[in-house]
Amino acid sequence: MRAVLQRVLQAGVQINGAEQGRIARGILVFLGVGRNDTREDAVYLADKVVNLRIFPDQDDKMNLSLVQIGGELLVVSQFTLWGDCRKGRRPSFAAAAPPENARPLYEAFIERLRQHSVPVQTGEFQAMMQVYLINDGPVTLLLDSEKVF
Repeated sequence: MRAVLQRVLQAGVQINGAEQGRIARGILVFLGVGRNDTREDAVYLADKVVNLRIFPDQDDKMNLSLVQIGGELLVVSQFTLWGDCRKGRRPSFAAAAPPENARPLYEAFIERLRQHSVPVQTGEFQAMMQVYLINDGPVTLLLDSEKVF
């Protein structure tokens, strides 16, 4: 499972011009599910996201987690995180999980986040979405449940 995290002052997602989800200060998570991912990957990544110390403390050092600052989460599914661009000019998505396998893991990830009692908004799985954000920092991080990066 892969995630791109962006620390934001605000973020939102729209589908067909209608707002689907919106958050204030927190983390925008783009989540991609890989062909070999399991529920354990979803749990590991969700726990990592809410506890990652990427928010500034009183000394302006990244030392506080989302839970500690009372932040919010916006989760957007994005299978293109599994795009392999090493060959040719068109990405290969062979490593991405098919939708029938990815959806339950995407939902398990969101369920685990909510167990941490943080507000969670989402996009819509498999929908074409427009995502907007005000990046804070900017701070953008990559996570992989296999710890590839």
